[in-house]
Amino acid sequence: MLIIILSIAMALIIRIGYIQFVQGAELQAMAYSQQTLNRKINSKRGTIFDRTGENILAISASTETVSINPTNIKGEDKEKVAKVLSDIFLLNYDDVYKKVNKHSSIETIIKRVNKDKTDELRNWMSDNGIYNGINIDEDTKRYYPYSNLASNVIGFTGSDNQGLAGIESKYDDILKGTPGEILKLTDATGGNLDNGEGEKYISATNGNDIILTIDTTIQAIAEKYLTEACVDNKCTDGGNIIIIHPKTGDILAMAGYPNYDLNSPYKINDIKYADIWQELTTSEKNNLLQKMWRNKAVSDTYEPGSTFKLVTASAALEEGITDTDKQGEFCCTGSINIAGTRIKCWRYYRPHGSQSLRQALMNSCNPVFIGLGQKIGVKTYYSYLKKFGLLSTTGIDLQGEANSIFLKEEKVGPVELATISFGQRFEITPLQMAKVVATIANGGKEVKPRLVKTIIDTNTGEKKDIEIEAQKQVISQDTANKVLSMMESVVAEGTGKNAKVPGYRIGGKTGTSEDGVNTGKYVTSFVGVADISDPEIAIIVVLYNPTGEGGHQGGAVAAPVAGQILNEVLPHLEIEKEDVEEKQIVEMPNITGITVKEAKKILNEMGLILKNSDKISGDNVVTEQIPKQGISIEEGTEVIIN
Repeated sequence: MLIIILSIAMALIIRIGYIQFVQGAELQAMAYSQQTLNRKINSKRGTIFDRTGENILAISASTETVSINPTNIKGEDKEKVAKVLSDIFLLNYDDVYKKVNKHSSIETIIKRVNKDKTDELRNWMSDNGIYNGINIDEDTKRYYPYSNLASNVIGFTGSDNQGLAGIESKYDDILKGTPGEILKLTDATGGNLDNGEGEKYISATNGNDIILTIDTTIQAIAEKYLTEACVDNKCTDGGNIIIIHPKTGDILAMAGYPNYDLNSPYKINDIKYADIWQELTTSEKNNLLQKMWRNKAVSDTYEPGSTFKLVTASAALEEGITDTDKQGEFCCTGSINIAGTRIKCWRYYRPHGSQSLRQALMNSCNPVFIGLGQKIGVKTYYSYLKKFGLLSTTGIDLQGEANSIFLKEEKVGPVELATISFGQRFEITPLQMAKVVATIANGGKEVKPRLVKTIIDTNTGEKKDIEIEAQKQVISQDTANKVLSMMESVVAEGTGKNAKVPGYRIGGKTGTSEDGVNTGKYVTSFVGVADISDPEIAIIVVLYNPTGEGGHQGGAVAAPVAGQILNEVLPHLEIEKEDVEEKQIVEMPNITGITVKEAKKILNEMGLILKNSDKISGDNVVTEQIPKQGISIEEGTEVIIN
């Protein structure tokens, strides 16, 4: 018996020692967990401002959250509590009653309600003398004053105050702050174990504020004209507009159509699905919502078409292969043969004939740029793709940025290089193309695009400016100036005429491409720079699958949108108009078959200039003219003859 008793005692001592020293920390933590009612206090999320620091794009308003401790509510009061909670907050009584009768330590009744509702509950609690088991804690609710404005950029938050999309998600750690807590010690029945000390309150730390580069006014202008363009031209797949300051990389506007209401981010924006929303599966709903939230300007790719000829022109000029105004250097016959494959010019039915590089860009002549691509060569051409940052993402401070889709360099043959040279059979994002244009506008120097320029510590008021990330010199200042000069000619006299803005020097390039994935669908676009003398704006307009009566050509559909936007944005930025005399439009006459002397007289009477008349005898007969007969041109336009 003694041996048995000693054995049991030894076993108990060993067991007690194991519990104390091996499991002690774990059991202590479990006991603390069982004895504490921990109620979380959401921190106030930082405010998001536009570039002025005055216009609020996202803000957290003070609200309150109601929760209960079911075990602390007396049995005879449970029905009354369930009834008042369901009545005040318009909740289902049966659901609330189940929560009130649970054996859990804490149950959330409703989050983020306005104070007038919780005050009504406080009055009822006071009138009925029921306080135990009902908690009213401070909370915050995210609110977006401009609703749909820049929705695909700003993003929204979830039920737990975390960022789920856009800037809200990318900068979540900076915006969210640190939650607080309310701690209360209880026994197994929910009674107090705190010796009357009450609840322990740990206050929340508010998140930091952010100042974006987005200009509310410019964003609103861009969205207004993008919406009009997509509706008028029946763009079934929507559109994008990006406006960037080329010297800093600041995104002044990034518009997408269709957009959505940030205050109701789970409400579908497509009418054809709104009526049958409840009939859809969860998977179908999620796919449609993800599509609605997606920022196509950053996350989707497209074929840029003829706007990409700016890259080919830049590379050819930088390599010394050509110059802007060598008259008759190129000749468009309507098509060009590359490795046995005949590739047509878009105007194959009426070839452009003899051209300089400037005229080829003005006319958007495919064969000229195909020929330049062949002269540049695959290796050198791909080196310029890399220099322009087209083989990697831009690094914009948004999540989900897509990269370009190019063939691997070693797989590019003559035909593949030909299509790349005029913007076909590869894909880039609208943001990547906007960056190319901004680089040209910035004297050939690349600047990383950005959306956030300042972070403000809400506790100290200290401001931290995000540095402008200037990068490498992609092309020389001289080459950039030449390309800008040609872009100005495109708008003044070429395919981009519809982007003109009276009093300003606008440069641009139009583009039209066929969707590489969806045959029969087109993408129409325009890229522009203003003012050419000192660029402050680079813009890209992309419209997906326009099916309206206006067609799908970039000059007819996208260029007018850019013109409308620049007409309002440039005065907003206080860029002064130049004292430019408005020129009358005249129709180019036919001067072939007559002498140079006679042609000069006719042109002078119309206010046109015969450019190379001093090099040709006045008695010689004109055999060729540029521009061709019947083309509408401005007074003062130079006419070239042979």
